[in-house]
Amino acid sequence: MSTAAPPRKGAPHRERSGGRLSNGAFALLLTAPGLALFATIIIYPLVSALFTGFFKQDLRLPGREFVGLENFAYWLDGEFLTILKQTLVFTVGATLLPFVIGFALALALNSGLKGSGFLRGLFLFPWVIPGVVVSFLWMWIFNANYGVLNGVLMKTGIIEESVSWLGQPGTAMLAVIVTKTWASFPWMMVMLLAGLQTVPKELHEAASMDGAGAVRRFFAVTWPQVRGVASIVLLLEFIWNFQHFDTIYVLTGGGPAGATETFATAVYQTAFKGFDIGRATALGGLWMLLLLVLVVVYLRITERKGDAR
Repeated sequence: MSTAAPPRKGAPHRERSGGRLSNGAFALLLTAPGLALFATIIIYPLVSALFTGFFKQDLRLPGREFVGLENFAYWLDGEFLTILKQTLVFTVGATLLPFVIGFALALALNSGLKGSGFLRGLFLFPWVIPGVVVSFLWMWIFNANYGVLNGVLMKTGIIEESVSWLGQPGTAMLAVIVTKTWASFPWMMVMLLAGLQTVPKELHEAASMDGAGAVRRFFAVTWPQVRGVASIVLLLEFIWNFQHFDTIYVLTGGGPAGATETFATAVYQTAFKGFDIGRATALGGLWMLLLLVLVVVYLRITERKGDAR
């Protein structure tokens, strides 16, 4: 009479008969609701939008006509490079300018400045204001007839006559970048200040004893310690600005003469003012591909930071 050998300790668990599930099947059963929800609210709308880009479809009319790659070719042969260039100008400007301001303020607050706690709370004020409110506030500041900016510049003799900051292609993008900078430098300041507070004071003291000045201490001690935080802050702000909408749309609507048109405003104008949902989704698909590249870069950087720990 033979008997079955007992399973070895540590051997992989196999599916058993009698209605019991394997570990893999049980794990799939537990994750199925989450996967179904993810597919419903993320995958389906995304695929449906990309699929619409292959059709000629008017938002006001029923039905649609398959046109293949015609909608994508419309943008690639036309305004795509112009929109991409203007989007990059806005994104780079609205990322670097608040970074410089936020870093300078973070260094000042980290140096033991008197009243730094109160100043830190005061500087956060623009960050808590909704973006649309910030846009209207700066629209009044830039106003050519009664704006504060023109009044100050004329009284100090910098300009002789009123300037239409938002009404001229040469100044509209600068005005939009300044507005976005005012709203976004506080969170950069907070993140960089948190990074600066992790730098050991002993390193600065040792560098000072070796005769290093303030500039040398910054590049030899401070910057290497906060470089990781700074790179993540810059990349996140770059991604957010690449898809930013409300400030540009409220201030200029993409004008004047398309001087501040970005992917966000172009998709909105095409879909809800031109009613051409096919071309709008085609441009959105091209825009999404560029954003995916940025997301991959972000993931690679964060993975390297994780491996370095």
